[in-house]
Amino acid sequence: MKLSTPLMYDGNPRAAADAVAALERAGLDVVWVAEAYGFDSPTLMGYLAARTERVEIGAAILNIYSRTPALLAQTAAGLDNVSGGRAILGLGASGPQVIEGWHGLPYDRPVGRTREVVDIVRRALRREVLTNDGILTLPLPEGQGTGLGKPLKLLTRPERSDVPIWIASLGMKSVQATAEYADGWLPHLYAPELAGKVWGDALAAGAAKRSPGLGPLQVAAGGLVAIGEDVKGMLDLARPMFALYVGGMGAKGKNFYNDLLREYGYEKEAEEIQDLYLAGKKDQAAALVPDDLLEMCNLVGPASYVRERIAAFRESGVTHLNVVPATEDPAATVAQLKDWTR
Repeated sequence: MKLSTPLMYDGNPRAAADAVAALERAGLDVVWVAEAYGFDSPTLMGYLAARTERVEIGAAILNIYSRTPALLAQTAAGLDNVSGGRAILGLGASGPQVIEGWHGLPYDRPVGRTREVVDIVRRALRREVLTNDGILTLPLPEGQGTGLGKPLKLLTRPERSDVPIWIASLGMKSVQATAEYADGWLPHLYAPELAGKVWGDALAAGAAKRSPGLGPLQVAAGGLVAIGEDVKGMLDLARPMFALYVGGMGAKGKNFYNDLLREYGYEKEAEEIQDLYLAGKKDQAAALVPDDLLEMCNLVGPASYVRERIAAFRESGVTHLNVVPATEDPAATVAQLKDWTR
């Protein structure tokens, strides 16, 4: 098992780089850099490349709408070069609130668009001449633009022609597609005991179509980590984040995380959390996040219990334990987890 950690949207990039450098020395394998509608991810990823030596640096995620596939390939190639071959391109469809509200683009055909984007990015990194006739058209057809566009290939030679591409997905069709053609999968609010119930069939169907050349699907999941005899109260730190996603990351009927909670079997809680959150009662919404769900999605408790949680994530197919240390010495926690995940 590899060990990874996410950098969230609202942190200070300079302080984050200091923290990542310390975690790298403690044994961290991968850092995931989030992007929503705050700082962009590639800028921080490039800065992290200069501040680190070994850790892999992944976008988690760049959406597939606001950057063209060619630009995504250029970004992946540039980051892979400055990092010496340590870049991971994490992609996802995001959601209507961000794509239509922040970027002003229609949120349409996310599953098919993701497939085409991944295919175009891979061809671009192989320095193939880019053409495409589907949801995305390259070059633009006659009658659109000036008519002067012509097929091009990447001008510079990338560090690697096969930068790993990971997909953030939750819906059944998206997860099936991820298992079919992506290098890795980035689920969110992942409960290992329930993952097979929700995604097992989709993962199996995608794996049946998977090219052997891709190797096994990599999976990054985990949660808050606090190790000790009297730390269960630390689970409350995760409540606001769960409430935000389940209650506020989408409108009624268009919230993928709310749908996931329902798939897990928490239909009543999902509805109540969303109603309260959308009414501005965020603390009340957070209080309704089920305790047993928080237990499953995080690693909080005595050392023996945390090791059991690591085993549960591993047995469910997780290859990268994605952790947020809620401790006074995050580097020491990462070093301890590194020993337990070998």
